[in-house]
Amino acid sequence: MNERRLEGRTSIVTGASRGLGRAIALALAAEGSAVAVVSRTEQVWDDRLPGTIGETVAEIQAAGGRARAVRADVSQPDDRRRLVDEARQLGPVTVLVNNAAFTAPGRPPAAGAPAPARRTARPDATTATSAAKADWPTFLHTPLAAYQRHFQVGPFAAYELMQLVVPDMAEAGGGAIVNISSGASRAPGEAPWAERSAGLLPGYGGAKAALEHLTLCAAYELADRSIVVNALSPSKAIPTPGLAYYSPVFADVGSEADFAEAVVRLATGSDRVTGRILGHLDVLDGSFRSYEFRSS
Repeated sequence: MNERRLEGRTSIVTGASRGLGRAIALALAAEGSAVAVVSRTEQVWDDRLPGTIGETVAEIQAAGGRARAVRADVSQPDDRRRLVDEARQLGPVTVLVNNAAFTAPGRPPAAGAPAPARRTARPDATTATSAAKADWPTFLHTPLAAYQRHFQVGPFAAYELMQLVVPDMAEAGGGAIVNISSGASRAPGEAPWAERSAGLLPGYGGAKAALEHLTLCAAYELADRSIVVNALSPSKAIPTPGLAYYSPVFADVGSEADFAEAVVRLATGSDRVTGRILGHLDVLDGSFRSYEFRSS
């Protein structure tokens, strides 16, 4: 058998109850990493958004991996510090995947609050383009509090989580941070769905654009410590539950498994690639260019 690429490492994956976060957690575990599976979701609150942290952990453990479910709201500073402390019970953290994101409207109930009645999907949720367009939260229909929450869950959380895990990575002699971004950071405009949008996802896209800039800044500062920091976006739309929630229609799609493999390759740090904003297919086909670390 080939040696697993992340044997003995410990990873944190936020937003790992479903979709890309779940796929990433499973892929990291399959390569030997212990994984802290982080999300707010301990129970399904909407039938269109299946998956819980407990289910992700159970799947990893069933395959012989090590994982820990960590219920945390990454928008809250106390939760951010606690989740890192809990992750360290698996070992020093040398891989961080900032995948958690928020898109208004909709969120699970607060811890300890009664769950709302579970929602069910609309019969035409995946068929009508006009309905899909109307479901995207726009500038005029997103209140300021919701707009702010996109940043609290996205770049603000990533900012502090990176700061919190850097000591572990520096002591270990290096580490890898992968910030999950999106083509929405450039939408409307060059994004594939721009023709169907009207002020598409100002909160989500704006938070992803900020996350990409943060990636570049962190990569520059951490290069001397052999810590790689990259942002990874789907090169094609990937039909995750979160994407399907808003019912877009895409003819050409990618797979969660391929995206997760791209994260694994960046997490190994073996190509010494840092400070890049990449599409996952660029990583898989090797078309990205390596940037060498500066000597200390």
